[in-house]
Amino acid sequence: MKAAKILVPLDFSELSKKALKAAEVFAQLFEGTITPFHAYIPLTDLDGFHYLGSGVTTQDNLVNVEKIIQNRLREEAIDLVDARYLTEGHIGIGNPAHAIAEAAKDFDLVVMSTHGRTGFTRLLLGSVAEKVLRLSHTPVLVVEEGSELSPLKKILLTTDFSENSYEAFEIAKKIAMAAKAEIDLLHISRVSDQEAINKSKITEEVRMKSLKTLVVKKFGDMKESVKPIVISSKKSAHEAILEETQKNNYNLLIMATIGRTGLDYLMMGSTASNVVRHVETAVLSINPVRAEK
Repeated sequence: MKAAKILVPLDFSELSKKALKAAEVFAQLFEGTITPFHAYIPLTDLDGFHYLGSGVTTQDNLVNVEKIIQNRLREEAIDLVDARYLTEGHIGIGNPAHAIAEAAKDFDLVVMSTHGRTGFTRLLLGSVAEKVLRLSHTPVLVVEEGSELSPLKKILLTTDFSENSYEAFEIAKKIAMAAKAEIDLLHISRVSDQEAINKSKITEEVRMKSLKTLVVKKFGDMKESVKPIVISSKKSAHEAILEETQKNNYNLLIMATIGRTGLDYLMMGSTASNVVRHVETAVLSINPVRAEK
């Protein structure tokens, strides 16, 4: 993550600007650069460019349109981010989620908000964020209006003991070391009823032992800053994670988008999207399958 290159998709809504401030936190931690990004679909968006405050019409050619967008990207970014971290904005044409995922190939991190501009001619950024989570080979940080990323002192990291979930460990370790933050390593054991919960204590003990071994193996010299947590719950994985974030003031939640399948394990693929929809905590998602590619 040293000299991290950070891509920040913007739709010029107030909430999407929050992603710029979140990106600055990581730029500071890793001496990185921030590149603002905007994607548009010419045939459907030209009549809606009034949101740029520029009076662009369908008679304007794409060169003029992109100059206006580039200027707006610069204006938005310079108001919120230290200029030393900024690079020239990028512009994509086409489906926003696909354009972001394609541009992300040249970056180390994507930072975006879950819900941006709404309107009949605009895509909800919320749905775009979920599509980017599925498509991007690059880690994606999603922030909400209630996200408080700075100061970054407390991280929640999830695992289902699968190799895929371990793919999120290395970046969690790098972030925690750079920020001098603590990590709570969470495993959720799903149970079907109260009787199963009563019987789950033995299972909890076994999994806690495995989790402690995992901490030593994966986190080495910073193991003292990692706290293992095992929870037995009748709730779905994303509900249990949501409850945990509500109980504790986490600045960041880190999880793999794909994990182990099976009835009694955390179903990371569907869980990641549900978590992003519901938690206020900033969520950093790692796609292990695409990362391998």
